[in-house]
Amino acid sequence: MTDRFEFSRRRRALLAALAASGAMPSMGASAAQFVRRAGASSGGERRITQLIGANGWAETASNIAMWKEMGISWGRDSVGPGQRNSPDDPVRVDKTGAAFDHDLPSAILQNDRNGIHSLLLLGYTPKWNASVDGDGRSAPKDDSVWQRYVETVVRTYIAPPYNVRHFQIWNEAAGKLTGGSPQATFWHGKNFSAHREQARPYDRAMQDYVELVHIPAARIVRKYGGYVVYGGWPDQGGLDNYIKWLEYRSPEANARMIDWVDYLDTHYLGVDALTPLYERYVARGAARGIWQTEIGDRYMTDPHYLPMYFFKFAAWALAHGWNDPNQYVSMVYHWDGFEPFRLTHRGNPRTYNVSGRSLIVLNKTVGGALERFSGQLAFGPDASGLALRSGGDLVIQVRAAPGPRTVDVSGWPGAQPERLGVAMIDALTGEAADASAIAARSSTQGLSIGFRIPEAVNGAGHGAPEHLAYLVVTQRV
Repeated sequence: MTDRFEFSRRRRALLAALAASGAMPSMGASAAQFVRRAGASSGGERRITQLIGANGWAETASNIAMWKEMGISWGRDSVGPGQRNSPDDPVRVDKTGAAFDHDLPSAILQNDRNGIHSLLLLGYTPKWNASVDGDGRSAPKDDSVWQRYVETVVRTYIAPPYNVRHFQIWNEAAGKLTGGSPQATFWHGKNFSAHREQARPYDRAMQDYVELVHIPAARIVRKYGGYVVYGGWPDQGGLDNYIKWLEYRSPEANARMIDWVDYLDTHYLGVDALTPLYERYVARGAARGIWQTEIGDRYMTDPHYLPMYFFKFAAWALAHGWNDPNQYVSMVYHWDGFEPFRLTHRGNPRTYNVSGRSLIVLNKTVGGALERFSGQLAFGPDASGLALRSGGDLVIQVRAAPGPRTVDVSGWPGAQPERLGVAMIDALTGEAADASAIAARSSTQGLSIGFRIPEAVNGAGHGAPEHLAYLVVTQRV
């Protein structure tokens, strides 16, 4: 096998025709993106639910009710199985799940009826067409098979009654990872071995992915009026390398990959890591927004992780041009399972785990229309936090050690301290603290809040013992 997978004759002819017609340069893609952005809705209120998604589908009425209680408004899963066994198979796109053993059309229609958006993950390669023998996570030998699968998916599900608009291309394609793996988990090529110590780097990982997988699929998605979601850059791939991939200009397609991406997507990064991507691409109009289609997993063994992530994500989004409801989304991996850190515990009946209950509390506490808090918070020792405006309330998420703590609030126009009521809500259980544990008074700066953190903190066993709570400041009528 050569170092490079040969393009199919059909694709070469298509590229030549596009180049001859002048449709190939990235300027054309950028112009198309501009038109699509100009027509995007930017009105309406911003809500915490717009940020929250999960991997998998809810499928049943009882599960849908749990998703709504947790504030989940997006689902993500696979579509296939395509031509699983041979090129003579029909292209099947009616199944979903890791083993393609669940019905996809009914799941999407259930989502539609309940106001839940669906993201379809396009992947992977049938083993009979894999460039690495028998490996479905490698590039296709005949890329027309890949394009036929993508075309069938998009044509089917972008149309009524499904009306899906967002399609994700592949998952975590990358080259060498910072953790030491010479090849990415979901993108294999020459020199791959299941035995890590025998594997070597895949030198054409970037070029083959851009030219054989991403751009061909993105062209099809755009042709039908859909939006392209990048395939989740892995956290061990490095942002500098992600930028290198996004800005690689394919000589075959005469385009950069970023010209064929609507929503950037990373996995398992902290919120602050999204800022360079916003400044380089979203702020300059090169991308519509930034998603993380996988967060959580074992990070959720810390019960504070999920509520802190989404509260900070909301504050960050409000400070970074959040003018479209689909601009910023993060999806929890995974919403159900048997591990105690998943959102729910699989069973009959299904029950909430701590992480799932924390989303319920978050959704109830900051369930109003969100606005950025433009004032300042000054915490006393052993306490820290962030603030949002939710409806008419000011909500401060605070993480603090046991004992008496304080926060001073200033720069809140129109607030009348003498008419404010303050409550402290446990961020994991939703229980309100006794009124004696919290007090507010006027100060020279505006409002001073004193609150007592219990000795039995809700973050015990995860580093320094700290408690996560919401201070909800309400204007009395």
